[in-house]
Amino acid sequence: QVQLMESGGGLVQPGGSLRLACAASGDIFRINDMSWYRQAPGKRRGLVASITRTGITNYEDPVKGRFTISRDNAKNMVYLQMNSLKPEDTAVYYCHGDVQTGPNHEFEYWGRGTQVTVSS
Repeated sequence: QVQLMESGGGLVQPGGSLRLACAASGDIFRINDMSWYRQAPGKRRGLVASITRTGITNYEDPVKGRFTISRDNAKNMVYLQMNSLKPEDTAVYYCHGDVQTGPNHEFEYWGRGTQVTVSS
């Protein structure tokens, strides 16, 4: 009923930048919290950044000052601007959203992920 789809991943050199986007589609009543997670090879998926419906943001320490999460509620989009990228940022990045399909129905949705590789 609701689909999240990431885009914008790719190969970038250390110190470079990428901008990830996540588009939500389907029977959307309202999108509440949205987040970006990442999973490196051999590691567990972990939170990168989150943003509430009203724009309150939270960042995990490894990306503070380098990444910026934002959203466009009119377009049902969330973004992750990644600057000063480091090799340790290499991972599959996933979009996550708490989405209401009605006034009293909310469910968690995941995108399928987009690969970000930071390498010289």
